[in-house]
Amino acid sequence: MQSASDRHEYPAHWEADVVLRDGGTARIRPITVDDADRLVSFYEQVSDESKYYRFFAPYPRLSAKDVHRFTHHDFVDRVGLAATVGGEFIATVRYDRIGADGMPATAPADEAEVAFLVQDAHQGRGVASALLEHIGAVARERGIRRFAAEVLPANVKMIKVFTDAGYTQKRSFEDGVVRLEFDLEPTDRSLAVQYAREQRAESRSVQRLLTPGSVAVVGVGRAPGGVGRSVLGNIRDYGFTGRLYAVNKAFPEDQKELDGIPAHRSVRDIDGPVDLAVVAVPAEHVPEVVAECGAHGVQGLVVLSAGYAESGPEGRERQRELVRHARAYGMRIIGPNAFGIINTSAAVRLNASLAPETPRPGRIGLFAQSGAIGIALLSRLHRRGGGVTGVTGVSTFVASGNRADVSGNDVLQYWYDDPDTDVVLMYLESIGNPRKFTRLARRTAAAKPLVVVQGSGTAPQGHAVRATRLPHATVSALLRQAGVIRVDTITELVDTGLLLARQPLPTGPKVAILGNSESLGLLTYDACVAEGLTPSPPLDLTTAAAPEDFHAALARALADDSCDAVIVTAIPGVGEGSAGDAALAEALRSAAEQVPGKPVLVVHVELGGLAEALSAATSTAPQATAGPPKIRADHPFRALDRLRAAPGPAETSAPGNGDRLIPAYPAAERAVRALADVVQYGQWRRESAEPGKVPEYENIDEKGAATLIDGLLTRGQGLTIGTEDTCRLLAEYGIQVHRALPAATSDAAVEAAATLGYPVALKATAPHLRHRADLGGVRLDLADEEQLRRAYAELTELFGTPDELRPVVQGMAPRGVDTVIRAVIDPAAGAVLSFGLAGAASQLLDDTAHRLIPVTDREAASLVRSIRTAPLLFGWRGSTPVDTPALEELLLRVSRLVDDHPEVVAVTLEPVVVAPRGLSVLGASVRLAPPPARDDLGPRTLPAY
Repeated sequence: MQSASDRHEYPAHWEADVVLRDGGTARIRPITVDDADRLVSFYEQVSDESKYYRFFAPYPRLSAKDVHRFTHHDFVDRVGLAATVGGEFIATVRYDRIGADGMPATAPADEAEVAFLVQDAHQGRGVASALLEHIGAVARERGIRRFAAEVLPANVKMIKVFTDAGYTQKRSFEDGVVRLEFDLEPTDRSLAVQYAREQRAESRSVQRLLTPGSVAVVGVGRAPGGVGRSVLGNIRDYGFTGRLYAVNKAFPEDQKELDGIPAHRSVRDIDGPVDLAVVAVPAEHVPEVVAECGAHGVQGLVVLSAGYAESGPEGRERQRELVRHARAYGMRIIGPNAFGIINTSAAVRLNASLAPETPRPGRIGLFAQSGAIGIALLSRLHRRGGGVTGVTGVSTFVASGNRADVSGNDVLQYWYDDPDTDVVLMYLESIGNPRKFTRLARRTAAAKPLVVVQGSGTAPQGHAVRATRLPHATVSALLRQAGVIRVDTITELVDTGLLLARQPLPTGPKVAILGNSESLGLLTYDACVAEGLTPSPPLDLTTAAAPEDFHAALARALADDSCDAVIVTAIPGVGEGSAGDAALAEALRSAAEQVPGKPVLVVHVELGGLAEALSAATSTAPQATAGPPKIRADHPFRALDRLRAAPGPAETSAPGNGDRLIPAYPAAERAVRALADVVQYGQWRRESAEPGKVPEYENIDEKGAATLIDGLLTRGQGLTIGTEDTCRLLAEYGIQVHRALPAATSDAAVEAAATLGYPVALKATAPHLRHRADLGGVRLDLADEEQLRRAYAELTELFGTPDELRPVVQGMAPRGVDTVIRAVIDPAAGAVLSFGLAGAASQLLDDTAHRLIPVTDREAASLVRSIRTAPLLFGWRGSTPVDTPALEELLLRVSRLVDDHPEVVAVTLEPVVVAPRGLSVLGASVRLAPPPARDDLGPRTLPAY
């Protein structure tokens, strides 16, 4: 359809789907010669006032010359973009490069005039703001650094678009026209504006799906059973507060109702708006349903139908077409192959899912990509069991299936400012965009806890995932640094989530343990030590302890300033029943009420339940079950469900304003593990309040480095630069590399040593020997010519010719600890800085720590201390501590280099010898590549299909 331009091929990478302010979607793409009719039709639907604002005069229609001008672009000096919905234009923007005299120009002129026109029906949706982001990215790509715009003073909306963008601006008024000039270089404010708009738009798009005023279930069977009929029944039975419709093209024409619900043969037959359509028809019929929904103005789809990317290449292409088709109408999709969505709000009451149990209302947001895992999570929360007690429930639930469109990132944007959600639990089989997820997670975790079970790293069939070169463990570590509470199982997900939902955050790791079982107390103590907590010796109240004894002991522990949290261990007394449990529950509740700012957990062993289960087992074979196990009304867990405490002060209370519940666990290890996760999260929250800063260094020459990089890239598209150029580039950032001279012969080695001065080191730099002192490829402390020649002869005799060894001579550096610093640009996670000690032991143990770039001073300090072998840097076993401040500064300089220059795609400093005073970089390599057309500073876009 698209035609080539005058001077450049059609820039397909400029095409993008975007979410607008109201949650709808639009497609942005370059305007071509094929768009003449669309442009004319679009212009005819623009009001006379908007035309006047655009052309500063009455301009009722476009002339043939205008149409030609606005559709013929060279995609360099003249560019036009259009926002489209349903294939038709709703807004346009264009720039024309100009010179200093304001006349049309070509490169190297770096200024352009920009102008917008938005259809009146779509004004106020954020279309112009999205177009400005995209035209700005295009302009930067084409070497334009500044935009100029002339706007009539009465055109307040357009002036606001420019002034709110966050760019550095200059404003003037002349001849009745406001002239705005602004640099296109992203600023902290422009990025903040962009991220805020992204959050509002994506949050609104999910809100439209979760809070519909009307729902149509498409594919409802005429007979009971089936997916569509089941979902329809779930929506009806849960008490959906909006309008509900049943749709099936096989309904007889005279059928008006199904189970008391209005029935229609097509969505188009429904009289009135439909906000959400739940699609449960075979995959081959979905395109027809999408077209009907789009034509009727449906805002979003939940596609339960299978047969898409999870089924193979043909299904993957069907999934791509589904997303393209839906977005063309401005609709967003949950699915396909989805399990459904739930909103327990009393104002909505929507259960558009296949969940066999309806969750209780609560303040936990729950996201799962897998329907099976979603069922398991909902079931555990519904039962308040699986070993964990406490009355808590779900605010909203999303099971996204193949997550072809709406993903965990989108739902996280919604939960960030959702007043009904205090804790977020997510089961992620894959992370499609780790860089964005980490950014969103860091912001969300600063406001409310985020607990994640992450899959093994292998994406399931149907998931579109960016390729990453980072190990799974590295991605997990980066998530933890963003404040994510990373757990391994769904059991831990529920354990930790329930603790966070109803207890305050601990202020430290000190734990008091008390109970009526010495053995259980010691088990809890050992578990605390194993999890890195600081437990006090358990207080044994003995098996004769009465509820009053528990109350007094808990009250004393909570009042003790040396205690940050309390774990109560309890076993039932012989002959005690539900009355005794209720008394214990009330005793603990009333004690916790006195000091509401500290978390309380209960480890409650119930022997009767175990005996009952054992006595019921008549066979060693697994027994079939019709549903989740039932909990007796007089079961002790029921009494513990009633453990309540009054909410504490705002600064110390649990997230949310509901009653505090004391969670009980069937095993000490589960309670302690959940508490340890929460303690670490609390520490992260306190530290994130003062995140540190990226220091400025006077001896960094950013422009000099950019000039050097540009010159080096003229030699190739991607290259590892030579040693001399590497040293020059690093020197621009104040990083000095210890000089090394090649030694092709023994005479050359002697000459190099004379230049550098003795003592020297002789090293083989061949790939299989580089940095491998353990293999004998390095000779140190050579004090004179005789020792140097002998070492040279030994190396060549043992390992091969000088051509094979590539020997170099280097002056000896002060003794210290050998370390390694690396930075890489990962296509999925972004720029990552890594640190570890040099040597085979660290490599075997994978003892490397990672941080996302840019790194702050606090993060550099924590990076150095994060590796298991860090004690070697701080005077382990009486050794002299090394200069860690110098090491942290080096890490910050490498971070700045990579952050300032996206062309630097890999840096390795190995080894870096950190001495008691100062450090020495003995080896370095840098890889350059042209920067991507769009990086994380680029405009907002949805994942491409």
